[in-house]
Amino acid sequence: MKTLLAICLISFCYCIAKFNPACGQTVKSNENLERAETLLNQIYWLYDAGYGNLLNETYPYNEENKATYLAGEDHLKGKRVAYLWPTSGVFSGVNALLKSTGNSKYSTMLVEKVLPGLQHYFDDTRKPVCYQSYIAEAGESDRFYDDNVWLAIDFCEAFQITKEQKYLEQSIQLWQFIISGWDDKLGGGIYWCEQKKQSKNTCSNAPASVLAFQLFEATNDSTYFNWGLKIYEWTKQNLQDSTDFLYFDNKNLEGKVDKRKYTYNSGQMLQSAALLYKLTGKREYLEEAGNIAASVIEYFTEDFKTPEGTTIQRFKNTGNWFNTILFRGYEELYFLDKNPKYILIFKDNLEYLWNYLRDNHGLFGKDWKGENKEEYKWLLDQASLVELYARLNELNQ
Repeated sequence: MKTLLAICLISFCYCIAKFNPACGQTVKSNENLERAETLLNQIYWLYDAGYGNLLNETYPYNEENKATYLAGEDHLKGKRVAYLWPTSGVFSGVNALLKSTGNSKYSTMLVEKVLPGLQHYFDDTRKPVCYQSYIAEAGESDRFYDDNVWLAIDFCEAFQITKEQKYLEQSIQLWQFIISGWDDKLGGGIYWCEQKKQSKNTCSNAPASVLAFQLFEATNDSTYFNWGLKIYEWTKQNLQDSTDFLYFDNKNLEGKVDKRKYTYNSGQMLQSAALLYKLTGKREYLEEAGNIAASVIEYFTEDFKTPEGTTIQRFKNTGNWFNTILFRGYEELYFLDKNPKYILIFKDNLEYLWNYLRDNHGLFGKDWKGENKEEYKWLLDQASLVELYARLNELNQ
């Protein structure tokens, strides 16, 4: 019966889209909201692990799936659930829907589904306390500074939306773990993984600066601002490509820079620069944000003609979640300059994704070019697009 209901729900979800070849053309003024809600419903139907408000890593469930984003080899065997990173993406998506709609059902969902699920990953046996990469009942697992930064940002945003002090307190608690990852090696910087302190990464430092500025806004405690500026300056000095304003991935303890570039790393430094301008009024930070914003589009997109004959700037294969985190930077810049040009680039891409790149379950792969067909759809690829469609809706785009 549950399977039948799921199929019916998915069919209905398809039909409320702006365009679907099976359902014809409809017009919805809040189509991006409907898309976000549709995808969130699909997550809870299709990825449900069956207990504890936990979710599976992929749909269909794949016991042989090995996570490739850890600091070491994935050794888990047998029945498993999702790791922390994709699970945390659902928190971000529900937050975005709550902010976009103000609907109390999403605050209830946080309390009754999202946070109880995340609690399985909370490790209070090692200090400072934080979330570990896999459920605590399976034993100790690595604790990543960047995993906890993303969650701390989510908790801070939940506080900003609801004004419930418990969320701010949780964000501050995680901040204590995050900043414990800073030391004087390489002149500063936060490591990627607590158990394997081999590199200091843009993905742990750039969002840490964003978080610090957000905590400063929430508390008016200048300690957070000072830390945010310190982390921002270290990241810019050590990991920015001076030729194009974009950011490299990491620097190891021997001082070698990994020069791979990902959208989310530059996106978080874009957001951090925009926040610095907001907080200080110094023009240099707005100019820096503008330089990063323009360079990202130049580096990561290409002209593409849609089936309708419209040319858009399509993002290359950089990943749904990476691009969603990038969007947060453009959103922060838009709040300052009110120029929608970058937001509209995302809108074009999201239209194309929705109309052409969903599978027969209504799910997305991570390839925005549509060339790689993935049998197993990753939870984070769905959750991040819930956030992105909800953020577009909030901007009335």
